[in-house]
Amino acid sequence: MQNASMQSAPRAAGAETPRPIETADDAKLAIGELTEVMDGLEAVMAEETELVRAGDLRKATGLGQRKTELSSLYFRATERLKASGKPLSRLVPQDAGKLARRHELLQAVLKTNLMVLATAHAVSEGIMRRLSGDLARKACPQGYGASGRATAPDPKRAQPLALSRTL
Repeated sequence: MQNASMQSAPRAAGAETPRPIETADDAKLAIGELTEVMDGLEAVMAEETELVRAGDLRKATGLGQRKTELSSLYFRATERLKASGKPLSRLVPQDAGKLARRHELLQAVLKTNLMVLATAHAVSEGIMRRLSGDLARKACPQGYGASGRATAPDPKRAQPLALSRTL
């Protein structure tokens, strides 16, 4: 199982102070670890995006812990590479270029994921606002004001809307 082995090596390395990248082999190993983490993160983000698009928010929410773990590994690995930036590009310039292109692909997946999540958030917020307004209108007596127009519900008397996340 590639994911389990992928997590154990970077996580174990992240528990201690990371070794500086001094040789080309160190650089290739660090780039390989970061690439594996990016592959895992990209897969989780793509899965979350598809689940949210399909409206399966419960399964999408279940990916949160895995996404958090991979994000932590990603930031630790990138910090290690940033700390060795100049030696890295000098030791393995072609691999550093490949890593930059791979990073751009991950950024595109992250951008799509954020747009889908923002859309889902806006839609759900709109639904909740509409529901809250409908409930407030039903709770208030229907009548007309001095101008002859229907009165709006008094926001001070509106009942709060409670949402249970457990279904």
